[in-house]
Amino acid sequence: MQDISDIYDVIIIGGGPAGLTAGLYTSRARLKSLLIEKGFAGGLVTTIEWVENYPGFDEGISGVELSQRMERQAKKFGLETVQGSVKEIYLHDEIKRIVFEEGNVYEAKTVILATGANPRLLKVEGEEKYRGRGVSYCATCDGAFFRGKKIAVVGGGNSAVQEALFLAKLAEVVYIVHRRDQLRATKIIQERAFINPKITFVWNSLVEKIEGDNTVHTLFLKNVKTGEVSRLDVQGVFIYVGYNPSTGFLKGLVKLDEDNYILTDEDMSTSVPGIFAAGDVRAKPLKQITTAVGDGATAAVSSEKYISQMKK
Repeated sequence: MQDISDIYDVIIIGGGPAGLTAGLYTSRARLKSLLIEKGFAGGLVTTIEWVENYPGFDEGISGVELSQRMERQAKKFGLETVQGSVKEIYLHDEIKRIVFEEGNVYEAKTVILATGANPRLLKVEGEEKYRGRGVSYCATCDGAFFRGKKIAVVGGGNSAVQEALFLAKLAEVVYIVHRRDQLRATKIIQERAFINPKITFVWNSLVEKIEGDNTVHTLFLKNVKTGEVSRLDVQGVFIYVGYNPSTGFLKGLVKLDEDNYILTDEDMSTSVPGIFAAGDVRAKPLKQITTAVGDGATAAVSSEKYISQMKK
């Protein structure tokens, strides 16, 4: 195990919009701040081809570019970053000790949890077997592999329909498979999908099984109204059926709701003094880039106030 580093004022776990905004605000407040991210900064935003509903970008902006701009801005004011996976957090008096899977240990006066959420699995036969061989959860990551092919998108929310529109630029046909008879996506996104000649809707249907040889070639679908099982021949399937919060490493540290999202008050305070939460990992009705940014700013200001109280 490496030596424990100097104590930070704030450690932010998670480098999506919430975490990067928190880092921007804490760094500008001249708090010694460290952001921990498992991969590249930006989180799930980097998997979005085009962001049209973030204020200030009237022509839209790619998810990757938006993330890069956020990261550059935060680092400009002194935010430190490190890559790694957090194993657990220990409380030692008023100090929070963050232990990495890799063995590194960091300490901080406050912690902001901004770990977001990961795509939810269908948990059907063949899903795990063909993951990376026709089963995907990221259209912008893998869409190019399906150019000119028939593919399915499972889901009916904003993510599913937006990614179906992106995939329609590449694929021969895109089937949107949804368990209901109407979409949950916002109206403007629905309208674009309905008029796209490459998109076909398969309503009231659930995926029961994914089959293939070396790669996916067939989905077995069950109609939820009739019980009839049909087959859909596709070369790929993109799954967008919700998300699970990344809270497994907390091990009972802070209070969670029944779906394992972190419970906070309006100041982003968790059940543990000095630990705050922001973004999609937090229990809240709306999960958007804009709300994550607002959470991150609030959590940062609350951290600053907490540290001031500690000094007193």
